[in-house]
Amino acid sequence: MAAQVQRTLSNPGPLFPRSRPCRAASRAPAKSYARRGAASPPHAAASPANRDHVPSPTSPPRSIKSRARLLLPIPPTTAQIQAMPPPPSSPEPFRVFVGYDPREHEAYEVCRRSLLRHATVPLDVRPIRQPDLRAAGLYRRARGPTESTEFSFTRFLTPYLAGYRGWALFVDCDFLYLADVADLLAAAAIPPSSSDPSADSLAVVCVKHEYQPAEATKMDGAIQTAYPRKNWSSMVLYNCAHPKNIAALTPDAVSTQTGAFLHRFSWLEDHEIGEVPFVWNFLVGHNKVDPDDPATQPKALHYTCGGPWFDRYRNCEFADLWIKEAEELRAEKEKLNALQNDHDDEQINKGNPIDS
Repeated sequence: MAAQVQRTLSNPGPLFPRSRPCRAASRAPAKSYARRGAASPPHAAASPANRDHVPSPTSPPRSIKSRARLLLPIPPTTAQIQAMPPPPSSPEPFRVFVGYDPREHEAYEVCRRSLLRHATVPLDVRPIRQPDLRAAGLYRRARGPTESTEFSFTRFLTPYLAGYRGWALFVDCDFLYLADVADLLAAAAIPPSSSDPSADSLAVVCVKHEYQPAEATKMDGAIQTAYPRKNWSSMVLYNCAHPKNIAALTPDAVSTQTGAFLHRFSWLEDHEIGEVPFVWNFLVGHNKVDPDDPATQPKALHYTCGGPWFDRYRNCEFADLWIKEAEELRAEKEKLNALQNDHDDEQINKGNPIDS
């Protein structure tokens, strides 16, 4: 079951079917021989099997069937098939895995919308849902008292879910993107494709925060914890094919390793951890904007202590931006529902059944 789920998530299949020899390309030459009244195409005339069928001035007219054979397309040779250009290919969407918790469903939807709305490259945005992983036998860890969300540890399954190939992004659901993911990849010097990088490249790229939370609780009363490299794992670009990620981030390891080992990237050497500017994981309430320095303007807001979807943080810093995105999302949903209702009414009036 686990292998099946992994294959489904990581290998959706080819984007294009296998090419077939183009029959139409060879149709014109055959017709031209027929129109000119030639006996048959040169290669047919040279064949001993066809020599008896070459008409002479005194031979009777060909039958309709035999004349029709001249109009059949000439099969391409092996050399012609090998010389045919491959079908065009589209780049695989860049994969983004978002931590999901049912308490923050709206936050996930807003995060997803902000990612897609600003993107100039194709994105495949997927939630990491703990119940689905448990049902598939990919996660069995008992939830501890310091786990503030359902994705506190499932986040580290990102390379596995990506099939241990290419690059992929993990991000907490309490993010609001204000800029293009392509710019993030450029800042990390990562191409927006799934081609596997070399084994000696970086294993992960993140914002290397120095963050000590001041509050004892966060969100809706969850316990706030402090530890080295806190929030490094909240937004991570994973080199999924890196040998150390393949060895360390297996479903079994994610279910059994300590929080310190995982959240501090203890399976890696320091030089294997790349860095992007803090504006890509701008901690609301901690990081500050310098009006005189454009480089401090946030590109991705992280409501790490809690966002406007919690009553306690309804008026937090940058709440207006998140609320605006949420309102636009709700308006889009209402418009789609209205269109669906109109369509259903039209089908009912026509006496047609509607999909439930």
